[in-house]
Amino acid sequence: MKTLIITGGNIDTDFALSFIEKLKADYVIGVDRGLLFCYEQKIMPDYIVGDFDSLPNGILEWYKKNSNVPVREYNPVKDATDTMIALEKALELKSSQIWILGGTGTRIDHVLCNIHILKNAYLAGVKAYLVDKHNRISLPVEKHFYLEKEEQFGEYVSFFPLGEEVEGLTLKGFKYPLDGYCLRNLEGLGVSNEIVDERAEVSWETGILVMIESRD
Repeated sequence: MKTLIITGGNIDTDFALSFIEKLKADYVIGVDRGLLFCYEQKIMPDYIVGDFDSLPNGILEWYKKNSNVPVREYNPVKDATDTMIALEKALELKSSQIWILGGTGTRIDHVLCNIHILKNAYLAGVKAYLVDKHNRISLPVEKHFYLEKEEQFGEYVSFFPLGEEVEGLTLKGFKYPLDGYCLRNLEGLGVSNEIVDERAEVSWETGILVMIESRD
């Protein structure tokens, strides 16, 4: 079951609408300013969450008046971000995939936070992605998987550890292969790799891996 979270970062409209059409999510969660995008594009979420401190006046009220969508409204002074609250709701819905639109943008602090909250899905064994026009960011759940060149999101694939290190990282079918490498968080060796074979293979032994598929 796929859940799409639409939150309040930068959203390229053409990309987002094409992505939403292809994804065919089972549930849509509108989050704070992401609800403005939903309103403008006539998207009816299944759930609405947030403190709505960055949402223009009248949008939330319109949904309350013209729909029966459940709304969870929070005090802006809280211990979790709106996107994290939405991700927890997606996990509560027993999602098998979680996709986040609007989780990237000019606020680097929010981008880093959103990468880290993917760990909540990772620990639950659920695939979760941040996606925008140029990037698809994930914490792969399986420690051994394949990437098909013809299906790749962008030209580049980068790897980072979420934490101190990822041990035993092996990359096959890439321009820059690795064999049992210990990838540490104070180096840039994992940046901007490229798939050269029809199928690339990724595996590692311990640690949490961040994979960023990107294009210019």
